[in-house]
Amino acid sequence: MKKIIIALSIALSFAVPTYVFADQAACEAKAVSKDGKPLYGAAKDASIKKCMGDAKPNDCEAKAVSKDGKPLYGAAKDASIKKCMGGK
Repeated sequence: MKKIIIALSIALSFAVPTYVFADQAACEAKAVSKDGKPLYGAAKDASIKKCMGDAKPNDCEAKAVSKDGKPLYGAAKDASIKKCMGGK
């Protein structure tokens, strides 16, 4: 049972960053000027930051603490982050 929990927590720890990178790739695709040309430099960075404004995984990770104020680990941390990001 313990091995299953460890395996699931490892699998979920890889799934969350993949979701974030996929979201960033979608924002990069949307980083175009009014003419339809891709943005570069600071304009591209600002566009991506604005696009990803709703998804703040670092804030969710910071909020993943127990009632005692200690950081969560494993599946509990993954569930807390998923709940924070609006997942069901």
